[in-house]
Amino acid sequence: MSQNVKLSTLLVLNSLEHDPVLSFLAWDADDPEIRAECTAHLIRAAESMGLRGNLLPQYLLHVFTHDANLVSETMERTGLPPGSGLRQALCQDIAHLYPLLTQPTSRFLGVELLDNYEPTLNVYDKSEDFLLPWIEAAQTPRDYAEALLTFYARYGYGELAAHAVFYWDDAANNLRGVEHFERPQMKNLIGYRHQKEQLLQNTRAFISGKPANHVLLVGARGTGKSTAVKALVNEFEDSGLHLVQITKEQLRKLPEIMTVLRSYVGRKFILFLDDVSFEDTDAEFKAVKSAIEGGVSSCPPNVRLYATSNRRHLVRETWHDREQDELYRDDTINETISLSDRFGLIIHYHTPDQEEYLAIIDHMLSQKGIRLSPEELRIAGLRWEMTHSGRSGRTAQQFVAHYLGIH
Repeated sequence: MSQNVKLSTLLVLNSLEHDPVLSFLAWDADDPEIRAECTAHLIRAAESMGLRGNLLPQYLLHVFTHDANLVSETMERTGLPPGSGLRQALCQDIAHLYPLLTQPTSRFLGVELLDNYEPTLNVYDKSEDFLLPWIEAAQTPRDYAEALLTFYARYGYGELAAHAVFYWDDAANNLRGVEHFERPQMKNLIGYRHQKEQLLQNTRAFISGKPANHVLLVGARGTGKSTAVKALVNEFEDSGLHLVQITKEQLRKLPEIMTVLRSYVGRKFILFLDDVSFEDTDAEFKAVKSAIEGGVSSCPPNVRLYATSNRRHLVRETWHDREQDELYRDDTINETISLSDRFGLIIHYHTPDQEEYLAIIDHMLSQKGIRLSPEELRIAGLRWEMTHSGRSGRTAQQFVAHYLGIH
């Protein structure tokens, strides 16, 4: 009924020896207590990860795609396919594990419900979804290994494979995937055609490995600057783009963050700094200047900084700055604009005029199947504008939410 598997002989997947499920299986699967404990761990994993079907192969596939191993780490670090020796070692490990990857789980644990398990909640995993057709078509251990290598080359592993959008975890000093990310689409952002095209062209060049600039999107509040940056994920995720949002306070850690991102040489990252402004005495102000240009350590070629701000130069400016009470007045002005100058592409967003504002409302309502006459749209939209903070995409969105809520 059961078969023992010697995980200690694995070469590049040897971390499986310490896996909470497989380690029990490797000890003595004929022992009823060990078998029961292994089964309990497997069911718990299935419920937390949403695994279904034949559980041991599904669990192993999840481990291969989410946990680091020598092959996946080497491919990320170098941006290259593995050498012939490493490839052969992976094929040998997969051959050793092949019974676990192809036979019913009950063959090892004696519990038939594990052969076709249905979890309480199905969890969609895009990385495994991409890999499953390759795995199901595999006829040999080498086919299975090559499918994994194809996956690592396209998606990487772990958090990087499972998510496109991240935040920086200060405690772990690493990236953490954002589980619930709204995916705005560029086509749904009304107006600002030239601004969107500038943003897309620069990002397309960056993804293609061509020279590309850091980008500053500046202008009136609520005009869709942040949404436009977020929409790049939908446009370029399949080309390997990742978005990493950082806070103003984390800017002091930019060298550390960039060191981590530099190690993923085959990936492209946009560091997203949203709605930011500085005093010229802020330590973060100087940290950004140094990280973009002028520091001892250069910005990695796979990283670009995209920032949004309501301030033209990112720095608070006052009339006092223009007074002639400093011996070298131009030095103060140069310091003020020195940060914005480091962004090679500055995209300006103006407040929408009345027709643009009403067109945004009309588009949002039409997406919900609602059509107002031009007169109804004008009266309702302008009345809302007068009692709120002026014309903007955000004001239009708030009007639409209000309209849908009362009708």
